[in-house]
Amino acid sequence: MAEHGEEKLLAVARHIAKTLGHNDSTADDILQIFSNFDGRFSRDKLSEKMGDGDPRSCAALEHTLKSLDRQISQYVAADQPIWADSVDAGAFLDAVDELIATLREWHPMTGEKSVAACLDRAEDLLQQAMFRVEDEFRSLMERGGESFELSRPFGPGESAGNYQFDSEDEDEEGGMIGCGDDHQIPIAHPISDYDILIDALPSVTINDLHEIAKRMVAAGFGKECSHVYSSCRREFLEESVSRLGLQKLSIEEIQKMAWCDLEDQIERWTKAATVALRILFPSERRLCDRVFFGFPSAANLSFMEVCRGSTIQLLNFADAVAIGSRSPERLFKVLDVFETLRDLMPEFEAVFSDQYCLLLRNEAITIWRRLGEAIRGIFMELENLIRRDPAKSEVPGGGLHPITRYVMNYLRAACRSRQTLEQVFNESIDDRTSSSSLSVQMAWIMELLESNLEVKSRIYRDPALCSVFMMNNGKYIVQKVKDSELGLLLGDDWIRKHTAKIRQYQVNYQRSSWNKVLAVLKADNTSLAPNPSLNTMRERLKLFNLHFDETCRAQSTWFIFDEQLREELRISVVENLSQVYRNFLGRLQSVPEAGKHPEKLIKYSVEEIGARVNGLFQRGGGGGGK
Repeated sequence: MAEHGEEKLLAVARHIAKTLGHNDSTADDILQIFSNFDGRFSRDKLSEKMGDGDPRSCAALEHTLKSLDRQISQYVAADQPIWADSVDAGAFLDAVDELIATLREWHPMTGEKSVAACLDRAEDLLQQAMFRVEDEFRSLMERGGESFELSRPFGPGESAGNYQFDSEDEDEEGGMIGCGDDHQIPIAHPISDYDILIDALPSVTINDLHEIAKRMVAAGFGKECSHVYSSCRREFLEESVSRLGLQKLSIEEIQKMAWCDLEDQIERWTKAATVALRILFPSERRLCDRVFFGFPSAANLSFMEVCRGSTIQLLNFADAVAIGSRSPERLFKVLDVFETLRDLMPEFEAVFSDQYCLLLRNEAITIWRRLGEAIRGIFMELENLIRRDPAKSEVPGGGLHPITRYVMNYLRAACRSRQTLEQVFNESIDDRTSSSSLSVQMAWIMELLESNLEVKSRIYRDPALCSVFMMNNGKYIVQKVKDSELGLLLGDDWIRKHTAKIRQYQVNYQRSSWNKVLAVLKADNTSLAPNPSLNTMRERLKLFNLHFDETCRAQSTWFIFDEQLREELRISVVENLSQVYRNFLGRLQSVPEAGKHPEKLIKYSVEEIGARVNGLFQRGGGGGGK
């Protein structure tokens, strides 16, 4: 090796002399300077090969190449893996290093035909060495990957979120989950903390791969090295994602999937995406950086090639959800996908930070925004559903209409994700209008629902029942608003305004229902004799009984779902009726013709009137308010 080192030194000195010497005289002067400086630079040694075309000029190069050819060829032709023996691997790499250094050293002299011919042979030898190195690199990747076993497929009742990594062996050859480099667990428990990384290859293998990658990059075979690396790790990563339970489906297949099946796939996707972005991809990033340490461009290219397929699979699924049906029932699962992608955006930014991954990073942002558009589109479809809901028939008893129950429970559930929805709607605001904010959106939906209910209320022929219908539905709406995030969005003024509307419906009910009954007892005295006769009083009482019976019979199937509202309405009706009825009975008893037993003329006592009214609104076709 010392002999080879001296030959290299002499070759460099000869090259300097030839390069700097403008003519033979100048070159001789430079050679003389070298000779005086160090005895190893004798004029004879330095003058050797200075003449172009002299067969002796590349003798040293020939000698070096022959030696390297013998060393490298024996490893290239070997049947056994070179890296099966660390001594062989080291010797092989030393020979490759020397060959690369020789090519670099003599490259400036390629203008000399004899040197160029030698360098061509050296390039051929280097290429053969790189082919073998590439095979060794692939073999190390495959053997290292085989030593790391993922968990078995998920069985019944198991969650893809409880992602496990198992290793059959607890030694260095097996894959481990590590919380840092110094703490390794052979068999991981279900994951609840994503702040972990996977050592998917043994440390010894990673070091060997790094040494090979360093030579391949130095020899100009960096892309080939990246290709071998990415093809091996890509297969491992895709298998890992598959074992998380996420099927490899096209966008068209996802869109054709039954909703119940898609819901299941969305749950699997949410867990798979979280594990991929927080564990698998960062682990691959770290592995790339270790294998290609010192070569950031090769590391970035390799990482992108490894993760691109799995990342596109995850993003395509989210995209299929975003561009799918806008049916209102899909909102909550679309929100899950939106929130998952939003929460993972810092991981996208961190893991895919280099220029090679720019397209993946931008695609994630684009699809995330598309999911926001889908959510806004679902609310537009909800508006259309309310508008299109037909006023087909009366709800028995003036109870809750299904559209009221559906919309309010829907909005109540949706507002559990109020912060997410505010983010979605605020991002749609432009310079022209701020009408897309969530509070305005909710107020608009409420207005549409109220208008729809008013149209439905006109189906009832009885104005009193129309008021009961609006009272029931209005009370239900206000209750749902007050007891949820809707109250924060719509505000106290909205609640006060609609509570006042309910009171007005109560007034309208009494006017259209009981005023006719009360009017019989409140007949204007000026139209009667100062002292009405018994017959007159009897006729008025008979008419009252008739109207009272008809009203109670008609309202016996009406329903007030809210207990407090039902009680308030009964008390109000009973108070008005009882007071007027009691006054009427007092006047009846004062009529002389009534005799000693006027009660024989009376069908109902004051208490019976109250009891009859208190029996109303308890049953009917309206159902409860849940």
